Amino acid sequence: MLKVGDKLPAATLQEFIEVEGDGCSLGPNKFDTAKITAGKNIAVFALPGAFTPTCSAKHVPGYVANAEALKAAGVDEIWCVSVNDAFVMGAWGRDQHTGGKVRMMADGSAEFTKATGLTLDLTGGGLGLRSQRYSMLVSDGVVKSLNIEAPNKFEVSNAETMLAQAKQLLG
Repeated sequence: MLKVGDKLPAATLQEFIEVEGDGCSLGPNKFDTAKITAGKNIAVFALPGAFTPTCSAKHVPGYVANAEALKAAGVDEIWCVSVNDAFVMGAWGRDQHTGGKVRMMADGSAEFTKATGLTLDLTGGGLGLRSQRYSMLVSDGVVKSLNIEAPNKFEVSNAETMLAQAKQLLG
């Protein structure tokens, strides 16, 4: 399992791009985690699924509301990672008003999630293999903090915890 001090695993995430530009075309675009984390401080939060209750009511809105404060603390980008396809993540991002604040990164085949060792098997509930709920601060591809939630909890992966850690570790 991923831990503080580890380099992020090599994986590809997808993001649905709304406006063509910066070498990105409309629709799903693939991003190599090693390339897009190089030289950046990134607040990553992962969750079990798009449009699910806690994720939609608390997790994403907290990061959207705290985006400016996180950037002021030294965070270059904020990512929401979920085992959903890029189309779903794009639609969820529109619904949650994440544009310009949080990048909605799709891990459709759970490649990244499996590589981190932070999977959550929700097959019994009809949801298949998903991601555990967690947050981490990544600096130049290296994990600086990692906050893994206990089952059915939302206490340590929130934006406020990440903001305090960013101030401490990047300030």
